[in-house]
Amino acid sequence: MQLTHFGHSCLLVEHLGTTVLFDPGTFSHGFEGITGLDAIAITHQHPDHADPARLPALVDANPGAMLLSDPQTAALLGGSWRSVGPGDSVELGDVRLRGTGGRHAVIHPELPVIDNTAFLLGDDECPARLLHPGDSLYIPFEQVDVLALPSAAPWLKIAEAVDYLRALNPRVAVPIHQGIVAEQATGIFYGRYSEMAPEGTEFRVLEAENSTDL
Repeated sequence: MQLTHFGHSCLLVEHLGTTVLFDPGTFSHGFEGITGLDAIAITHQHPDHADPARLPALVDANPGAMLLSDPQTAALLGGSWRSVGPGDSVELGDVRLRGTGGRHAVIHPELPVIDNTAFLLGDDECPARLLHPGDSLYIPFEQVDVLALPSAAPWLKIAEAVDYLRALNPRVAVPIHQGIVAEQATGIFYGRYSEMAPEGTEFRVLEAENSTDL
């Protein structure tokens, strides 16, 4: 499996001849002009995960891509967007994309909790090669190979992210959702996750816009 990180929560996944772009949002960069996508998957409606200014051009440039999102976002975007909720599954060649979770993490009790689909991407040999949880700390109760780990967010403490990382115990964890902190501050978060990751888990920061085999 090959991953390319376009900043914040935007990940391009290439596996078994299938390419899926997750969460092209306002804090992400470099995904403009990508073509040949098999799917665009959006975990939830917040603009840092679905940029309303750049998303239409991305969709137009990928007319063959399946458009997948949580139920609320699918309703908001309309058109060809397909709702993927917990328990739903989509076949993309030899790759399977499954929805799980369902709800965004609580930012504050006075704010409404919106839909958030955590996506599991896998194949027949490994059904959970990648978990992209969006803005949630959902535990799917199956072995995850590569975890896209939310590393900094208004709804997140480092202690919670560490506990989440330990609960999933993936082979590899890559940080996402760091676009809300200054670049010089990311080491505060990365250092804790690296030193406190469970034994056997590699915490790996992906170089921006460069493909990495995992």
